[in-house]
Amino acid sequence: MGATGRAARLRGVAADVFGWDSLRPEQLTAMEWVLDGADALVVMPTGSGKSAVFQVPGLLLGGPVVVVSPLLALQRDQIAGLPGDDRSPGAVALNSDLTSAQERAVWEEVREGGVRFFYLAPEQLAKDLVVERLAEVRPALFVVDEAQCVSSWGHDFRPDYLRLEQAVRRVGRPPVLALTATAAPPVRGEITERLGMNRPRVMVTGFDRPNIRLEVRRFQDDDERRRAVVERAAAEPKPGLLYTGTRKDTEYYASELSSLGLAAEAYHAGLSTSERTRVHQAFQSGEADVVVATSAFGMGIDKEDVRFVLHAALPGSLDAYYQQIGRCGRDGRPANAVLHYRPEDTGMQAFFAARATGRQALTEVADAVHDHEDDPADLAELRQDTGLSRPRVTAAVNLLEEAGTVTTGERGEVRPDPDTPPGEAVEEAARAAEAHRRTDRTRVDMARAYAEGTGCRRYFLLGYFGEAYEPPCGNCDRCEAEDSGDAQNPVEARRPVHRTASRYPVGTQVRHGQWGGGTVLSEDGDRITVLFDRAGYRTLSLETLADRGDLLTVVRRP
Repeated sequence: MGATGRAARLRGVAADVFGWDSLRPEQLTAMEWVLDGADALVVMPTGSGKSAVFQVPGLLLGGPVVVVSPLLALQRDQIAGLPGDDRSPGAVALNSDLTSAQERAVWEEVREGGVRFFYLAPEQLAKDLVVERLAEVRPALFVVDEAQCVSSWGHDFRPDYLRLEQAVRRVGRPPVLALTATAAPPVRGEITERLGMNRPRVMVTGFDRPNIRLEVRRFQDDDERRRAVVERAAAEPKPGLLYTGTRKDTEYYASELSSLGLAAEAYHAGLSTSERTRVHQAFQSGEADVVVATSAFGMGIDKEDVRFVLHAALPGSLDAYYQQIGRCGRDGRPANAVLHYRPEDTGMQAFFAARATGRQALTEVADAVHDHEDDPADLAELRQDTGLSRPRVTAAVNLLEEAGTVTTGERGEVRPDPDTPPGEAVEEAARAAEAHRRTDRTRVDMARAYAEGTGCRRYFLLGYFGEAYEPPCGNCDRCEAEDSGDAQNPVEARRPVHRTASRYPVGTQVRHGQWGGGTVLSEDGDRITVLFDRAGYRTLSLETLADRGDLLTVVRRP
């Protein structure tokens, strides 16, 4: 079937099953890639219809579609959003909320062919029985939703995301589709590499959300900041989201806002499943004016009328910040994103960034893997041998595998490199862990640079994601200050110095004498920002680079 016929079939399914009169050109192109059987990475802003990219062609494929989704609430929302009449394509979720009887019923429905979309969390794919049963039904497509988790969460917080490549191979290696709203150029490369994608096609649409006004407020006194956060959350049009850095602060701010007569709810990972579900539903239905949450809330939120996203403290990275503020203004109407910042915030974020798998856990797991050299163990057996928790064992194996000292076989067995003794394997993995820590710390530095920047906020934020933008944007606090004549450092002075910066256009592959290889992400006036493979994000002076011509070498231009 030619391209014209394929497009016609896709449009027909979109209209007949989902009731969509039209498809965006980028949606249609990505859907055609799915029908071609190609691996693909699709980066589209929140609210642009990423789910449609697998839902529409999924009905034309010859088998079920596996959808890896990180949150139970997100799985429920996506299933609830499918047509509910006789056009329903059939969808189920396999998760820890199910009873044994419900789980058996799910698998029976899958085996009988009544399921087109099969949702599950990455942790489910760590179970051999789940993988074996999926292999039996021969999935036609493997979808990784919120694929930024492969990079930003995977190496520590959600280590099972880094096991998805093995899961894909074990269920028969169907085509892989990765979806995300947040991925800077180096992160895109990391996603495709960690998922083992084969010659992936990549779709990236614009990151800009021009209707969201960007603002940063800086404070020296924490009490003053807390008052300002409460006042702003109370004054803004509702509904809205307020993100905090700790569980304790979610309770504090929710209590303060409730005392003012607002319907405010606290949300964090320490709440029971039923309580998290209740808060989620209250927000979706409009019963809650404000949800005060840690980063645990909001992924995949499908609510168009969120009018503001406030941050009571510095986020851990601009990747997280962009994803969180993208939850407001999805209806295209004006919305506000306000960051309340204290310089002391960076200390706490740097502490979180320093957490990683410890050397003791690496040693115990490496020894256990080598003890099973003749009869390789899987993750469950390694957990039993070491007595460590499943996340710690998984994270340790991920680091050992990243270091090239172990491999995972087709049945999930972990094999040691016979030429690398356990002690050396641990050292290699520890170096990989330290590289992650360095990169995470520099992500904190980039978030701080955004908060303390004197130029156009949108220009800085989009530059971080490798997207060219010509300031001023006219819809951030810095540009508004420039327009009113209040800016101490005019936005005009922060425009790119094109003559000099053209030596290092965005996307240029470079090599630094000390930090090794990297990618130019953005240039801002007299500086460029580079993400180095080993040293993380670094900001370099163009004047210094001009004086020392051998400091940064261009390897390949975009």
